[in-house]
Amino acid sequence: MRTTQTVGQYGEDLAARYLVEQGFTILERNWRCPQGEIDIVAREDQALVICEVKTRRGLGYGSPLESITYRKLSKLRQLVGHWLREHEVRPGEIRIDIVAVLLPHRGEPSVDHVRGVA
Repeated sequence: MRTTQTVGQYGEDLAARYLVEQGFTILERNWRCPQGEIDIVAREDQALVICEVKTRRGLGYGSPLESITYRKLSKLRQLVGHWLREHEVRPGEIRIDIVAVLLPHRGEPSVDHVRGVA
């Protein structure tokens, strides 16, 4: 049986691979500060993209996208500010994306990428 941490890490690996295949450049993964964590910091053209990755093994508790709350998005907005201050970066555009990974018991994993949620 996979642990929640192992499933989450596998989902983040799939998400990072997907983003690279889509032309993104991964700048950082699992960036942490006292206020929280950003799963993936990437660049797409001139945009800085903060990606929250949600992975689920099934739909029993809803889709991975359904787990993103207003509170989580607010927290991500705060973390973006911390990341920018720490890295002294001033991008032309900043975007928060969600990458939802579903790992079914049978079949291939699916990746759903939603751009610009906040």
